[in-house]
Amino acid sequence: MHKRGLLFYVKIYLKIIKQDIKSKMTYRADFIISNFGMIIQQAAGFITFWLIFQNFPSVAGWKYEEMLFFYGFSLIALTPMQCFFDNNWFLQQKVYSGDFIKYCLRPINIFFYFISEIFDLKGLGLLTAGIAILAYSWVQLEIAFSFLILLILIVNLFAASLFLIGIMNIAAAVCFWTVTGEIAMVFAQQFQGYARYPIAIFNRVLRFLFTFIIPIAFVSYYPSLVFLRPDNIPLLTWLSPLIGVLFFMLSYFIWMKGAKNYNGTGS
Repeated sequence: MHKRGLLFYVKIYLKIIKQDIKSKMTYRADFIISNFGMIIQQAAGFITFWLIFQNFPSVAGWKYEEMLFFYGFSLIALTPMQCFFDNNWFLQQKVYSGDFIKYCLRPINIFFYFISEIFDLKGLGLLTAGIAILAYSWVQLEIAFSFLILLILIVNLFAASLFLIGIMNIAAAVCFWTVTGEIAMVFAQQFQGYARYPIAIFNRVLRFLFTFIIPIAFVSYYPSLVFLRPDNIPLLTWLSPLIGVLFFMLSYFIWMKGAKNYNGTGS
């Protein structure tokens, strides 16, 4: 791996993003339609929750507004992965076509070079829907707001995003060793839907799975407890930012290990 300073990569990335956005904005109708579609899709989830709670006052002790809080929180946490790491979906195609070799020949970090190629503007629609749902639930639950609370919210959202990105990085890296990379990506994506629910509603096996194997519980459940259950915050909630950083680093190591394996074998 070629070592460069952080400032170097920030400058390069901003230039890449600027050009990518310019190229995509030449098709403004596509931008508007895709983002509108994303908002409508998430609105459908909002309506689904509403319909469920017309018949049930709560689910395992969680109210309608609290479930919406989880939902909105998870959508915002998903935004960085959607915007900045969407190229992972094309990794298998590039690996097996041989096109991935170009990323191994430039004097910059392979992971950075590959990931920075795509900025998915649909993530902005996801962000809009997430903020709207989270803000609505926040007001309905009458949660206090201050600069400190905002800071905690930002830190927890950042940590939650790292878990989602890490899960997809690991799933994408599978293609460096097997032909099932795309299946692993689809499998990992399916689990993202569980992030919008409190793990307390699942049985013990799933709670263990979503906490220690596929850490979906850290995407919205544990970080949201700071705001929803401030008098009963578990240790895992406070450890979420640290665990998120470590998990992302693990996913990066696995991804880079696979990339180096590809570079070494030339396959």
